[in-house]
Amino acid sequence: MADRTESQRRELEKELAAAVRGEVSFAAGDRALMTMDASNYRRVPEAVVAPRDAEDVAAALRVCRAHGVPVVPRGGGTSIAGQATGVGVVLDFTRHLRRIVSLDAASRTAVVQPGVVLDDLRAAAGRHGLTFGPDPSTHSRCTLGGMIGNNSCGSHSVAWGTTADSVEELKLLTYAGEEVRAGRGTDAGGAPTGLPPRLRDGVRALVDGELALLRTGYPELPRRISGYALDALLPERGTDLARALTGSEGTLGVLTEATVRLVEPPAARALAVLGYPDESAAAEAAHTLLPHGPLTVEGMAADLVGDAAGLPKGGAWLFVEMGGASRAEAVARADALCRAAADGLTGHAVIAEPAGQRALWRVREDASGTATRMPDGSEAWPGWEDCAVPPARLGPYLRDFRSLLAQHGLRGTPYGHFGDGCIHVRIDFDLLSHTGIRQFRDFSYDLGELVVAHGGSLSGEHGDGQARAELLPKMYGDELVGVFGKFKTLWDPSAGLNPGMLVRPARLDDNLRFDVLPRRPVPVEFGYPHDDGDFSAAVRRCVGVAKCRTTSAHSGASDVMCPSFRATGEEQHSTRGRARLLHEMLAGEVVTDGWRSEEVRDALDLCLSCKGCRSDCPVGVDMATYKAEFLHHHYEGRLRPAAHYAMGRLPQWLHAAAPAAPVLNALARTPLAAPAKRLAGIAAERPIPALATEPFTRWWRRRRRTGAGEQGTARTVLLWADTFTTYLSPEVGRAAVRVLEAAGLRPLLPPTTPPRAEGVRPLPLPRRRSPLCCGLTYVSTGQLDQARTVMRRTLDVLDPLLRDGRPLVVLEPSCAAALRTDLPELLADDPRAARVARSVRTFAQALEELAPDWQPPRIDRPAVGQTHCHQHAVLGEAAERRLRERAGLEGELTGGCCGLAGNFGFERGHYDVSVACADDRLLPAVRQAPAHAELLADGFSCRTQLDHLTGRRGRHLAEVLAEGLGEKASPPGR
Repeated sequence: MADRTESQRRELEKELAAAVRGEVSFAAGDRALMTMDASNYRRVPEAVVAPRDAEDVAAALRVCRAHGVPVVPRGGGTSIAGQATGVGVVLDFTRHLRRIVSLDAASRTAVVQPGVVLDDLRAAAGRHGLTFGPDPSTHSRCTLGGMIGNNSCGSHSVAWGTTADSVEELKLLTYAGEEVRAGRGTDAGGAPTGLPPRLRDGVRALVDGELALLRTGYPELPRRISGYALDALLPERGTDLARALTGSEGTLGVLTEATVRLVEPPAARALAVLGYPDESAAAEAAHTLLPHGPLTVEGMAADLVGDAAGLPKGGAWLFVEMGGASRAEAVARADALCRAAADGLTGHAVIAEPAGQRALWRVREDASGTATRMPDGSEAWPGWEDCAVPPARLGPYLRDFRSLLAQHGLRGTPYGHFGDGCIHVRIDFDLLSHTGIRQFRDFSYDLGELVVAHGGSLSGEHGDGQARAELLPKMYGDELVGVFGKFKTLWDPSAGLNPGMLVRPARLDDNLRFDVLPRRPVPVEFGYPHDDGDFSAAVRRCVGVAKCRTTSAHSGASDVMCPSFRATGEEQHSTRGRARLLHEMLAGEVVTDGWRSEEVRDALDLCLSCKGCRSDCPVGVDMATYKAEFLHHHYEGRLRPAAHYAMGRLPQWLHAAAPAAPVLNALARTPLAAPAKRLAGIAAERPIPALATEPFTRWWRRRRRTGAGEQGTARTVLLWADTFTTYLSPEVGRAAVRVLEAAGLRPLLPPTTPPRAEGVRPLPLPRRRSPLCCGLTYVSTGQLDQARTVMRRTLDVLDPLLRDGRPLVVLEPSCAAALRTDLPELLADDPRAARVARSVRTFAQALEELAPDWQPPRIDRPAVGQTHCHQHAVLGEAAERRLRERAGLEGELTGGCCGLAGNFGFERGHYDVSVACADDRLLPAVRQAPAHAELLADGFSCRTQLDHLTGRRGRHLAEVLAEGLGEKASPPGR
């Protein structure tokens, strides 16, 4: 790109736009999204093209060929060796070429386009009792094209092999525009079928000339992924061109369609979890289990799984899945396996329930993210993610591997496909300093030799890419690697497809994605306690595994992340996409305007600040905090959007408006509401919520004057009067008071001024003092200076009242989350913030902790609704679930986000996305619920969204329990 003049770039853009019907973008933001995959590498493309069909692919190749521009095919971007990054033009297959063309249950085959997500194929096949065998942990977002490019495997490879074992036929286009239909078998002349004459003759001549080397140069092991699989072209192996091209990493041709084989999975499965003293013992045992016919043999050690529930005693575990025609048969086979392995076990368990199995498999599937942080919080990286050895050699190899780590002063957490001898590991390389990068290179060379000494493969799943291709001569020798080069030249003489990958690769320590980041922490407002205050380190958390790109709820019904991606399907509106743009903002090469960047602002605009990524992202990316940080700097000293003033400062406006509530409510129902909403930046489709004619705090003072609720011996709790409860939903506060008192507690509202020292006369104060505030609305709009001001005032009042361990009960989940996390992270220099944060309890947590013997009223109705996204992400929902169960409220609440999300759904331009988020999970659950079901929504935003979109009123759990106590609720004060 550096050698291309501006006029040449404009000409390329013009010709691509004219030739391709899909999207063509040279914009900085779109290019920034494609600079990285899930590896350590970064390369900047010139443009991104999203072809609509094979004709578009051919057109893009034709234009690029004419301009001498390289092309990189890209699927979900979850590759770990760097092969989904590249200069030139990136072909993004995830937008349009994602159709399952056909599925033939009788022949057990499917024809798919390269952008089909694996889980979509599995869902379609599942309707016929079939599945696609290979299942990498990224199955909810990886594409079939990427799997074919990398020859992906997954947990079930001991049963169903690699992607190459499931490929029937491939349709490709070479860089020269030649059409290839690669399958198995030969023509009458003994050449592979489906090739144009030039390639047909060239491939046959190459194979015939290298028969001896192809027969002797490849190690025999189940997970040999490295290099080109040219031995598949041997006549005794059926001259399988499709298999030979699988795993070629987009360096030989661009896939446009594939025919793949499907398998029939067992009707039932049981998971045997076998405990061992350590990972070496687990590794030694893994291959001995293969004769029992398992579907999986996965290994993990204690330093990875942490405190995961459901594991038997041990320091390492094997997850061994057994199938059967019925659950009883599967369990019996799992029990038999446990008995056969009993001598070496520290414990075992058999999990038959699907929910329990999913919970444990989630630990394994999240490992590629969780392993990027060591137990002490330090960073760890891929690079030696998936080498493989013969399964019987795994135990000795792991011991030597651990020894090599120690020799280099490195740490890592091995896990992975023990039954296939394939190990995943993230290692705490220092990739930010010259010394650390030199160590990374030296270790890589030493480990390459160790893998080869054990008869292994440098790659056992994710391909070579840039990470390992430089070391292929260690595994195959110079002569066979030279044959790889000849094969590449035959197919791609112009070196136009994914150059620098697999053949004639870049050095393994070139193009590291950290090179461009600032070496010193940038000045920021939040404390980033988990990243030592370094915003760059916080952004580096995103390693690209893209769990945020999951579009189906199958990966976990309680998950929240990432609602805006689920609504739009666009990379820039995923957590990963936003993290990539922030990375490029810090780098300053593609996104050049720093905190003023419009590309970053536009991507963050649809972030709902739901905080779902904080809990659901395997590495804890917290985009809500990053968004607040960015908005603070972006608008510093500048005029903000009207909605920031209207809704970011909502506590001030509501306090000022309270005396005029009846008049304002009446005006909101007149034509005057429309211009008012335009002025305030509020979506025209949104009704203005009615103000309470009696705020909760006024009701409280009136009630206190009568002496109601006085319980001298009851334990006192502070009840937080949040803005939403006080001015918009006082019925929630009144209900909570009733329930807390019924449970034997004495709720008190904190004062609005600090307690004065003894003997100090109070200063004259205005009659109507502003209420305390958690700062939520200021934080979510990036008004961090104002947030600090209101938070410090809150600390002045609360800290003296909470020092004796008194809990602070918060009814609104978003406010509780702000007090629990935003407060101490924004006021990191104030020790009072941490003390107040520790005191925060949700309504259910307070009842469970302080009134454990209290029996709630029995409601005995089904419950439907959605766990508040902040509750899920920050506070946890276990206490709420237990309280519902004790009250006889049956059923699980959905995950996801309601889509209103505080100010987000009210802001002009967000309405359609807001509704789409609600229609993802919440609204379908409500529609399917029986008419008598209780509609639960603890958050004001959730209740408002339900009211706007369904006309039904959701209720806080406190309201439901208060009604169940037999007391009539007082008028709502509207």
